[in-house]
Amino acid sequence: MTRRATDNTKALDAFIAAKTEIDAMLERLAALSADHFETHPDEINWGHVGTLNHYCAKLREITDMAFSEGEHAE
Repeated sequence: MTRRATDNTKALDAFIAAKTEIDAMLERLAALSADHFETHPDEINWGHVGTLNHYCAKLREITDMAFSEGEHAE
């Protein structure tokens, strides 16, 4: 019996689309961070700190999964 070659064109297209979306989100986040998340030092309050800590926790979850760290460590 001969095995047919697997056509992964659709999977590859979906992968590239997801990667492109991630790259765009990272670019936007980097720009926002460079602008100090659109805040001025005189305007910083604990609400801003909470927001950034929330962003940080979500990004840590992603990086922990991507790099097998934290709770995702092997």
